[in-house]
Amino acid sequence: MELGFWSLIPPLLTIILALTTKNVFISLLIGLMSGGIILNGFNVLAGINFSITSIAGSMSSSNTLIIGSILITGAIIHLMEKSGGIEGFVNVVVKNKGLIKSKRGANLFTGILGLAVFTSGTLSCMVTGAVSRPVNDALKVPHEKSAFIVHATSTPWCVLFPFSGWLASMLGYVTLSGDVSEADSMSVLFQSIGLNFYCILAIVLVFVLAILQKDIGPMAKAEKRAAETGLLDEPGHGASETVSAEGSGIKPRACNLLVPIGVLIVTIFTVMITTGYNATVAAGDAVTAHNILSNSSSMQSLLWAVVLALLTILIMTVFQKVFTLEQAISEMFKGMGHMVSIAFILLLGFTMGTVVKSLGTGAYLSYLFEKLLSPALLPALTFLIAVMLSFATGTSMGTMAIMAVISLPMAFDMGISIPLVAGAMFGGSIFGDHSSPISDTTIMTCSTTGCDIIDHVKTQAPYCICVAVASFLLYVVFGFVL
Repeated sequence: MELGFWSLIPPLLTIILALTTKNVFISLLIGLMSGGIILNGFNVLAGINFSITSIAGSMSSSNTLIIGSILITGAIIHLMEKSGGIEGFVNVVVKNKGLIKSKRGANLFTGILGLAVFTSGTLSCMVTGAVSRPVNDALKVPHEKSAFIVHATSTPWCVLFPFSGWLASMLGYVTLSGDVSEADSMSVLFQSIGLNFYCILAIVLVFVLAILQKDIGPMAKAEKRAAETGLLDEPGHGASETVSAEGSGIKPRACNLLVPIGVLIVTIFTVMITTGYNATVAAGDAVTAHNILSNSSSMQSLLWAVVLALLTILIMTVFQKVFTLEQAISEMFKGMGHMVSIAFILLLGFTMGTVVKSLGTGAYLSYLFEKLLSPALLPALTFLIAVMLSFATGTSMGTMAIMAVISLPMAFDMGISIPLVAGAMFGGSIFGDHSSPISDTTIMTCSTTGCDIIDHVKTQAPYCICVAVASFLLYVVFGFVL
């Protein structure tokens, strides 16, 4: 709070630079440096030193697991492609069998797959993007469109269907202020899901657009470009190497994609159930599906899943004599190399979140909007503040943590529906995760779909904004009704 307006400069500078220079890495680095300088009393050398130290300090165990998982996923995707897995999968699904024959089918397939991987927004972006990409590429779906579908069915769905580590986190945010008891927290949480208008409308919009095959603004231009020229990206754009479904020179084998992905998905659920069961028994709680899922370890599940999937594809390629062991390991590191730039951007994103928290940006934004508050407008303003904060910081969890201790106590004191305010808080927080160029899921969505980060943000912006405006108006109405 004491930094006031200055606390807004680093996140705003980062966003503006990202949108104007189209270089997220440089934008994040400059934003970090400006934050460090402000936090150190405008001492430039001390600020730069603080920023560098903060980057190193961001390598916490969970962040390291996420970055490591990204690198391993790059290796898995590369090995699947080079061993004919992607070409074989396309042959089965699109060419030979004709299971998916149109862009509409590809869009629906991507959306349904996104809903199927509900355990983690990060994992959903990685799995859905990687598996659906060869189908989308074969049917000339522009990378901007596939990125939008992958992203909109990741974290928004995890919040609406929180039967994973999200459940425990969201329950924690509901009870964080102490105004909602643990006994009532589950009821409040599930009531808030039906009032999370942003996430509901975002997912509905995905399937409406997929069925109607109608787009607006930059997305319509991207669709036209892909249809007329066959270019899946703007010329010179693209986040990572294009995964080709043609001409690998290796015998197409769909199993080289399906088996590793199957191992990944099965491992996730197996580890989640195992860790959740052990934690539930250790805590002396009743062994129920709810307790097992809420006590499970998403990070541990993700780590085991990608490691076993990598080992699986390595063994398969060597056993099939596609590669020797030395060649397979060499290709593995090549695949990891394609994700190094993404990993560095993500590391800077983690650091930016820490610096923004130290600046007190969230508290200052909340202070400004509280002056304009009237009881019935609390849900709408909660949503608006969460939208702005999450977009500026690129983090949903951090926004939820800030808003929970501000908006829920106010709802309790003013007699406003707590589930409604909680729904606004959760939905507004997801907006930034879904639309900010510095969000980790934005970065990972682009890395697996092959879409340029700025192109992704630009083309989906009209949809995100329309859904956010509609949600805001619904919260205004419901604020007076409930």
